[in-house]
Amino acid sequence: MLRSRYSLLFALALPVATLWPSVASAQVVTAGPDSVQVASRPAAADSARRTERLLGMRVTRPQKAALLALALPGAGQVYNRRYWKLPLVYGGLGGVGYGLFFYQTGYREYADGKNQLIANPDMAISELEGKRVSQETSAANVQRGVNFYRRNRDTFIAYTAVVYGITILDALVDAHLRNFDVSDDLSLRLDPAVLPSPGQAPRAGLALTLYVK
Repeated sequence: MLRSRYSLLFALALPVATLWPSVASAQVVTAGPDSVQVASRPAAADSARRTERLLGMRVTRPQKAALLALALPGAGQVYNRRYWKLPLVYGGLGGVGYGLFFYQTGYREYADGKNQLIANPDMAISELEGKRVSQETSAANVQRGVNFYRRNRDTFIAYTAVVYGITILDALVDAHLRNFDVSDDLSLRLDPAVLPSPGQAPRAGLALTLYVK
């Protein structure tokens, strides 16, 4: 069976002769003058080819997946055929969306109550509009409620942006890895090797070799 071999050599600085003691170092052995050079360039990966179309433009698969996820949450996952991720997408966005709505509603209620007290200082707090704010016992508590709900509303705005960004990033990465080879045809070997060193004695080292069957 033919195999494509890609070797990365790591020197462990074990000199063959004791006349050249040195600190452990790493070397990469490059091709010498007698090596055969291949003129052709490697083919581009499928994820880098503009094989898809979106709104009349040619785009790559990852670009299309990310743009679809940006336009509509979950659309990138559907494009990648990862339907099982849709409950995670909408569950995450629904959770942070509910928190944002809850704290925004509370902030608006307390902010309106504070404005009513400023406009009419003699007004009783129990007469304020809003179920939550009308149960407070002082104007100071109303102000604390404004600060509390505003702070948590801003926090959930950030949470929503993070979750939305994660759904876009997931669609992008998933499209990149869609054709990634994770089969059993990959093997890794660690072999001893002799590393040439110009002007010095050869060094013993290890060759880390990846075989693609």
